[in-house]
Amino acid sequence: MTQVDLTYRTLGRSGTVVSAQALGTMTFGAEADEATSHSLLDAYVAGGGNFIDTADVYTAGTSEEIIGRWLASHPTEARQMVLASKGRFPMGQGPNDLGTSRRHLRDALDASLRRLGVDHIDLYQLHAWDAITPLDETLRFLDDAVTAGKIGYYGFSNFTGWQLTKAVHLADRHGWSLPVTLQPQYNLLVRGIEHEIVPAALDAGIGLLPWSPLGGGWLSGKYRRDESPTGSTRLGENPERGMEAWEKRNADDRTWRILDAVSAVAEEQGASASQVSLAWLTAQPAVTSVILGVRTFEQLRDNMAADSLELSTEQLDRLTLASAPEMEDYPYGTAGIQQRHRKLGGGR
Repeated sequence: MTQVDLTYRTLGRSGTVVSAQALGTMTFGAEADEATSHSLLDAYVAGGGNFIDTADVYTAGTSEEIIGRWLASHPTEARQMVLASKGRFPMGQGPNDLGTSRRHLRDALDASLRRLGVDHIDLYQLHAWDAITPLDETLRFLDDAVTAGKIGYYGFSNFTGWQLTKAVHLADRHGWSLPVTLQPQYNLLVRGIEHEIVPAALDAGIGLLPWSPLGGGWLSGKYRRDESPTGSTRLGENPERGMEAWEKRNADDRTWRILDAVSAVAEEQGASASQVSLAWLTAQPAVTSVILGVRTFEQLRDNMAADSLELSTEQLDRLTLASAPEMEDYPYGTAGIQQRHRKLGGGR
């Protein structure tokens, strides 16, 4: 892969600069063996990428270990990488082997540092909300980790709007370091975060790092209506795979309306459906960097080419309209929106 002029953005409210496409590594050690994973890292860096996202729970720590060995064997490139990891989900069977308590996060962070072979992680993220641990305990630990130099910044993943807002204001009230990012699921098929989470992020200066930007492969254009997937694709191997399950999305007319719009724009641009879908997402408010989840070199090359794809305003609007999330009239429909706004000049 040759060097390209990637887009770069600041990491949320921080001064650290990252490429607008991050390399997600959930496949490392699972769908991609170590040699393949290292080749993907080589190609991503050669293409101008500098932002690697992982988590302790990915392949039970193997993903971090694979990245750590790549970093050790590429010291020059490693100095340019912005490294992100996460903790929160179970890494053992004990009652304190999960969550966002000071005890668990201390152990989880230290273990991630060992597996990655580094003395600090640029962005450490809570992988999900913890309803048991007091939020001030969690935020104080993260502030202490920043002060100790173990992490540069912190962020969240899978938080709702009220959870994000509460965390921002609690940290601000205590004078602790503020969060800089949030990782939500976000793509043309999944736009519900625009109701509360995107406005909350914009209000707080939080950068979004969308995961599953291609909807588990749906937005790549590889599937056909009423034709059950087969072969070595995620749904071909497991049609009932989580939120991406075949039967539910296939039965939804909105799915195919979106895919038809993506296909039309792709044909106009001479681009792939994946590139169009990624270009739309990258153009959305608050998005800092889109997390690419790939398992082959071909997927990576195709996805990274989306960074240079410029969609017209008309094409962006067409995709936005086709993928408009369905909702009741209140509180997020027309009636609810009207109640939250007023005319500058007054009147009814």
